[in-house]
Amino acid sequence: MFKKVLIAEDMEDINKGVFSLLTELGVTQIDQVQYCDDAYLKIKRADLDKIPFDLVISDLSFKVDHRSQTYTSGHSLVEKLKTEFPEIKVIVYSVEDRLQAVRTLFTQHHIDAYVCKSRNGLKNLTQAINEIVEGNTFLSPEVANAFSSENELEIDDYDISLLDHLSKGLSQDEISALYRKENIMPASLSSIEKRLNKLRLQFNANNAIHLVAIVKDLGLI
Repeated sequence: MFKKVLIAEDMEDINKGVFSLLTELGVTQIDQVQYCDDAYLKIKRADLDKIPFDLVISDLSFKVDHRSQTYTSGHSLVEKLKTEFPEIKVIVYSVEDRLQAVRTLFTQHHIDAYVCKSRNGLKNLTQAINEIVEGNTFLSPEVANAFSSENELEIDDYDISLLDHLSKGLSQDEISALYRKENIMPASLSSIEKRLNKLRLQFNANNAIHLVAIVKDLGLI
């Protein structure tokens, strides 16, 4: 079992639940933080002191407040940790259940488990911890098909961004203007039209509304 665990979670009640679970599992040292920057600094300090953390359990969403942060989300924290401290085990514990997001966390950031906050969240978190101890990875039942062959679609972060803006009611012209402003390429209207046409064909969608409905059902946005 892990001996030293850090919980990165800004909701106090969830923090308490995870703390109690770890205590029951026999974890001897548990630290808790409510900011991603604090999580990174604790992990960095522990590494320098040669008493590193074995496991980090982190949420993805952290409420923005008056305090300026370098790492504003669990995504950025996990990316940094797995780059700088690849040996540390990471469990993401989040309400997020989009399959694309889960796949990205595993394939690009190499997390060890993804647990959805749900009615059985703590039970699944216990299972995730036990699986990691045995050298395995873990996916909550809610996102267990994230790597199913049926969901292996040729879709990248640009496509996700495009579909997300479309789902929020932006027109193709508005998306083009936004991408130009944010220096996201390709930003031309013709390129966006071509990409959306390709996605419609890929998902067998009749129109943009149908396309958005399909990708939402798949958990991609």
